[in-house]
Amino acid sequence: MIELTKGEELALTSADGTPLAKVLMGLGWDKEKSAGFIGSGAPDVDLDASAVAFAGGQYADMVFYNNLQTRDESVVHLGDNQSGRGEGDDEVITVDLARVHPKIDTILFQVSSYQGHTLEWVRNAYCRLVDEHDTELARITLTNGVKETGAVMARITRDGPQWKLKAIGQGIAVKVPSESVEALRPFV
Repeated sequence: MIELTKGEELALTSADGTPLAKVLMGLGWDKEKSAGFIGSGAPDVDLDASAVAFAGGQYADMVFYNNLQTRDESVVHLGDNQSGRGEGDDEVITVDLARVHPKIDTILFQVSSYQGHTLEWVRNAYCRLVDEHDTELARITLTNGVKETGAVMARITRDGPQWKLKAIGQGIAVKVPSESVEALRPFV
């Protein structure tokens, strides 16, 4: 596994240089124990993973809790977790890189807080990329203190016959994935 920091890139290839066919993006988080007012019984924090596809800089398609697959069925969201409870990945998006429509050249992975909590309300938030053999390729940690309601975690871009991953880890003001396209344009 490689822990990427903002701006670092990684080719999505196997050890022998063969382009990967499939990857999985996992999102995990826990509610910050001190979030909310003392004794308030602060609600769970509902983070949502989404993947937004672009072709030549133009929005093309999106997956999130209310749209579970792209039109070409290459990117699939496996379901919504509204609390972050439990161990491991709380939400998962799979990407069949070999099936992504040829015009799609960029896919951005983002996190948004459905109820509008800033990401200061979460801890242990991460985005990780795993290959088809369940080998963790990269992990991007979203540190505490992000004052926005969302974050662009990573971007994968088509690089000839293969794809590459770039760590972003940048906060953005977004609550609902379907309203995020304009906030994502600077990262395309």
